[in-house]
Amino acid sequence: MGRIGKGVNCSVSGCNREAIRSLSTGKAKSAGLNVGSNEKRVYVCKEHYKEFKKKTKKDKTIDKWRYST
Repeated sequence: MGRIGKGVNCSVSGCNREAIRSLSTGKAKSAGLNVGSNEKRVYVCKEHYKEFKKKTKKDKTIDKWRYST
């Protein structure tokens, strides 16, 4: 059972909702999420994960084009 199953809160500053996903700290910071932890993983709630997906959609599409055969 991981940390999310145990009920960890969102790592974004000012948010106290329950986390549903974990992300690497570097990816979360590059997407513009305000996380202040020095850990390897950050935990995000549903709303912040949706924001993360919107901000990284273009990068994922470009990588998909680059590596397609």
